[in-house]
Amino acid sequence: MRIGFIGLGNVGGKLAGSLARNGYELMVRDLDRDAAQAFLDGGAGWADSPREMAEWCDVVVTCLPSPVACSAVMEAEDGVIAGLSVGKVWMEMSTTDEAEVRRMGALVEAVGALPVDCPVSGGCHRAATGNIAIFAGCEREAFERVLPVLTTMGRRILHTGPLGSASVLKVVTNYLATANLVTLCEALTTSAAAGMDLATAYEAIRMSSGNSFVHETESQVILNGSRDINFTMDLVVKDVGLFDGLARKLDVPLEVSPQLLAIFEDGQERYGGREWSPNIIRRLEEATGLDIRAAGFPAEILDDEPEEPGYEVVPRR
Repeated sequence: MRIGFIGLGNVGGKLAGSLARNGYELMVRDLDRDAAQAFLDGGAGWADSPREMAEWCDVVVTCLPSPVACSAVMEAEDGVIAGLSVGKVWMEMSTTDEAEVRRMGALVEAVGALPVDCPVSGGCHRAATGNIAIFAGCEREAFERVLPVLTTMGRRILHTGPLGSASVLKVVTNYLATANLVTLCEALTTSAAAGMDLATAYEAIRMSSGNSFVHETESQVILNGSRDINFTMDLVVKDVGLFDGLARKLDVPLEVSPQLLAIFEDGQERYGGREWSPNIIRRLEEATGLDIRAAGFPAEILDDEPEEPGYEVVPRR
């Protein structure tokens, strides 16, 4: 199976790395050719255009920063859709709008190809080792076609239903992670203000009912001071904005989501869109004069789990 991969950023480069590491015949493309150099040195092909990639490959994967970027790659005169044909598969691994992925999927189906929306969750450190979770929204036929590819890039694979369903659940989970990050920032700052040792506070949270995946990852880089989780404030604003927009479209009266969006819009204005998202704690550090750091925590999170074959997660019925 020949696979094309467009978008070799923080997440995409690691997902493509799992494909290359496991022997897939790979063609790559990125606006920054330097991002592709390691793949080219390892034997991957380079596509001069998305259309060329779609014509050569059986499966084309896009992993891009926004729906606008995906539309440009897909719908341009030399875009992916122009090169797709019957039996080929488009896999959208970006975090995107569910209505947009369905619109794009209809264009893909119109030329006889199969669309799959398959965003990932679990952090860049797990993407690097092939242990990340992947949601897949598509027809069952398409899911079974791409399952071997998905289980190469990820550990736990969930078929979420029809096209667009994975994108809905992805923004739901990113919303929850953002809410957890903000509350952890408040909890750590309040602990420091109360005179608690922050390493002790970290352990107290970790062994309690307040523990979470976000605490065990992002709290560590907060306390280190690097705040480097390979995810930026502009992406949080995009993702929470997608969740908030979905809820408003469905007439769900949310209270927390608009506040989270306002917090990160303020953080983006203060520190820039490309600032690491855990550095949202700077708002509280500046307001209180406290330094929320402690010795002994890592500057980045690495996945210490061995790479293992992925598998389908089957929901309870």
